[in-house]
Amino acid sequence: MSSQYESLQPVELYPDAFNVAAPEILLGRNVWPRQPGVFIRKAPQASPPAPTDNAASDSAPAENAPNGEAAPLVLELVAGQFGFVPIWVKSASDAKLRSTKLVNARSETVSTSKNFYDAWTQGQRCIVPMMSFIEDDYRSGKAVPTRIARVDGKPMGVAGLWESWTGADGQVIVSFTLLTVNANSHALMNRYQQPGSEKRMPAVLNEGAYGAWLTAHPQKAKEFMRAYPANWLTANPVQKK
Repeated sequence: MSSQYESLQPVELYPDAFNVAAPEILLGRNVWPRQPGVFIRKAPQASPPAPTDNAASDSAPAENAPNGEAAPLVLELVAGQFGFVPIWVKSASDAKLRSTKLVNARSETVSTSKNFYDAWTQGQRCIVPMMSFIEDDYRSGKAVPTRIARVDGKPMGVAGLWESWTGADGQVIVSFTLLTVNANSHALMNRYQQPGSEKRMPAVLNEGAYGAWLTAHPQKAKEFMRAYPANWLTANPVQKK
């Protein structure tokens, strides 16, 4: 399970890599369950103005640009808790308990899982920006935290889901989870996590697929759930300070 990752440092990487403004609050370098992080989603569309009496009946629809082409995708960076809180959770205490176990969502069952079904069917997909994610290497007989990053050192965009939960007292928790794929046959990731367990890895998106992932129909969205090529990743033990 990928339960720790490294946020983007410096913050100038957000506009450079993802075309979004840098976060207003500085995040910690390492993001753990129930700690604040950020994710990227489609910005909500503004409601079109009400038509006037003399408005042309054949005016362009709100989702289209004046020239008839689809309006450009607008992205926004949103702060949230790492660790998903399902919309049906009844209390803040229950949300606290569940979220630590829902930092990952299995891509194979996300569309049928009680925890993630609503977010998946509503198209609440997101991209979680990170420099690396951390996995434990047990080959020496003990857990050795290992940093998995892109070979070229550039940020990664991991597929995720987001949710906004509101409690009976009005408390709001915006949260997100990382989607994962099977990595049993992955040349790099099959070395990590508990011996004998199924190997998993975050669903790292190709840079050119960000917009398509956020706008795809739910039935097509699973086509993006692929293991990132091993030769595009590098692994190094975490240096203890």
